[in-house]
Amino acid sequence: MLFKEVLYLIQKDLVLEWRQKYAFNGMILYVSSTVFVCYLSFGLRSNVLTVPVWNAVLWIILLFTSVNAIAKSFMQENRGRLLYFYSIVSPQGVILAKIVYNALLMLILALICFVFYAFVLGNPVQDVPMFLLTIFLGAIGFSTSLTMISGIASKAANSSTLMAVLSFPVIVPMLLMLIKMSKNALDGLDRSTSLDELLTLLAINMIVITVSYILFPYLWRS
Repeated sequence: MLFKEVLYLIQKDLVLEWRQKYAFNGMILYVSSTVFVCYLSFGLRSNVLTVPVWNAVLWIILLFTSVNAIAKSFMQENRGRLLYFYSIVSPQGVILAKIVYNALLMLILALICFVFYAFVLGNPVQDVPMFLLTIFLGAIGFSTSLTMISGIASKAANSSTLMAVLSFPVIVPMLLMLIKMSKNALDGLDRSTSLDELLTLLAINMIVITVSYILFPYLWRS
C-alpha cells in the first residue's frame, strides 16, 4: 500500500513539473548562468582557478541549486491539495515520495551542472567514476536533508528565511565531507582513502531518511 502511494505521489509531482516547465527550466538557467559567471571570473585568468577552487566552486553551485530546487517541495502545495492528500494517503508516503522525487531532480541538475561546468572551465578530475559517486551521494544527501527542512519551514510565515537558517547546520558537515571526497577523486588518490567519508555520508543519508519517516507524521497532523 505504501509503495503504491509513493509511486502515485511521484507521478503527481512529475506531471506537475511537466506542466509547469518554467520551474525546471528556471533551475537550468540558474545553473548555466552561474557557471558562465564563474567562467568570466576565473576562466579568463589561468592562474586563479586551481583544483581546490574548482572543486569548492562546483559544490557551492550545487548547494545553492539544491536549496532553490527543493525549497518549493511543500511551499508550492496549496492548502486544499494538502487537505486532500491528508485524507487519502499516509504521511510516510508523502515524505518518501518527496524525498525520491527531489533526489531524482537533484541528480539530473547535478549531472547537468557537472557536465556544463567541466565543459566551460575544464575537467581536472582524474577519477571520474569516484567523482560521479560523490555527486550522487551529495544529491541524495541534499535532497533527504532539505526535503524535511522544507516541510518544517512551510509551516512558518517567512518560510524561505527559515529554511536557510535550519539547513545551514545540517548541510555544512555533509558539504565538508563531500568536498574532501571529491578532492580525493580530483587528485586520483586510492579509493580506500575516501572510504570513511563514503560510509559516513551513507550513514547520514539513512539516519535522515529514518528520522523523516518517523517524525513527519507529527508535522503532517499540524
